[in-house]
Formats: sequence, structure tokens, C-alpha cells
Amino acid sequence: MSLLTLENVHSYYGRIHALKGINVEVAEGEIVTLIGSNGAGKSTALRTISGMMHPKVGRIIYDGKDISKKEPHDIVLSGMVHVPEGRGIFPTLTVKENLEMGAFTVRDSRLIEERMEYGFSLFPRLRERVNQHGGTLSGGEQQMLAIARGLMMEPRLLMLDEPSMGLAPILVELIFDIVKELNERGITILLVEQNALMALSIAHRGYVLQTGEITVGDTAINLRNNTAVQEAYLGIS
Repeated sequence: MSLLTLENVHSYYGRIHALKGINVEVAEGEIVTLIGSNGAGKSTALRTISGMMHPKVGRIIYDGKDISKKEPHDIVLSGMVHVPEGRGIFPTLTVKENLEMGAFTVRDSRLIEERMEYGFSLFPRLRERVNQHGGTLSGGEQQMLAIARGLMMEPRLLMLDEPSMGLAPILVELIFDIVKELNERGITILLVEQNALMALSIAHRGYVLQTGEITVGDTAINLRNNTAVQEAYLGIS
């Protein structure tokens, strides 16, 4: 069953036509990845889905409802969480305060504590730094915090924008292992990732974006075996 569908979505930055009629489908329980070069429109797609910008043409259907004109806070309340590129944590707040901000609509303190503990179980390093300001964390720790904060809303659909950017290889593997675990626990994942090989190693399906248009959409296995995709995005010639 489709949880998220983009139908002929066009998005603009002023006069710049950033998304040119893309069609994307994410079934419940899947990991779907968007791959492509810098400036291809991957982050724009997530920003459009999450309500940070609205499509000029086309529709975004989430859980059977048209959310094309919804505002970001309403979309979050519907069970969709966007962890943006650059992490977007609050640098002057502690780890604990950042996590509490992630549960801004939750009034049950026991529930907040349970969700925080779940985040600490995924990322034990955050527990060690619970009273440390977010801005003093390493890049990898900030990425852990950004994901843990997103999980505080118990999302049905989690959108991750470049979660491995700037991280050491060992931390990249950790982040991707966590993404797989979250999916196995029932969270649907839409993943934007520059490291296409890693993304396709955990995804069920994927789409290739090129200058705002989808050029290929297929299973992750088929994309990994696609000669054009290998040469352009996987470093295989």
C-alpha cells in the first residue's frame, strides 16, 4: 500500500524550475532512496514533501490525503518527520533539551522519557553527553542527535537528507545500520544520500534525479546493476 505519492510535482525557487514533474511512490514499510548529483533536486523534493515549500503544480498524497498545501507543523503531526541536510540541531541547547524540542507536541512526560531512552539505546554516545550543548558535539554526534530528535515524534515516515555527509566511514556504517534497524521496526524511510552505493545497499527501491527530473526508477538491485547508474553515481566503469 502506498504511504506517500508524488504526482507530477513541479517546484520553483522564484523563477528557477527545481522539480519538473516528478512522480515518486513510497510504499509503507519500504526504504526508498533518491540519488543524483548535487543540485539535482533531491533536497528540494524533501522540502516540498515536508511543506517547507509548496508545489506549483501536482499533488502530494500522504496516507490517502492531499498534503500539497499543508504547513510543516501539520505535516509533522500527521506522522511525517524530516531530518534536514546539515542536521539543524539547536547548538545552544543541551542534548536533552534538543530531544525535548523534538517532542514539542507531547504532553505526557513519561512518554517523552520513554522515547528519549529509545534514542539513547540507538545512540549510547548521546546519553554520555546528555547535558552537553549541541554545538559542542562532533559532526557524527550531531547527526545522531538530529535523528534521535526526529524519532521523538514516533514518525510513521522518516525522511533523511544526506545523513552521512561529512562523517568518517565507521560512523557512516553506524548511521546506515540504524536506518535499517528503524525500518525493521516498522518506520518507512525516504532517504536522500550522496553516497549512492551505500543508499542502494539498504534500500528496497530508488529513483535517480537529474536536473529536477526522474530519469530512472527501479528496484535497488536493478539500479546497482544498471550500467549508466554505475558509471554516473557508483564510481564503477
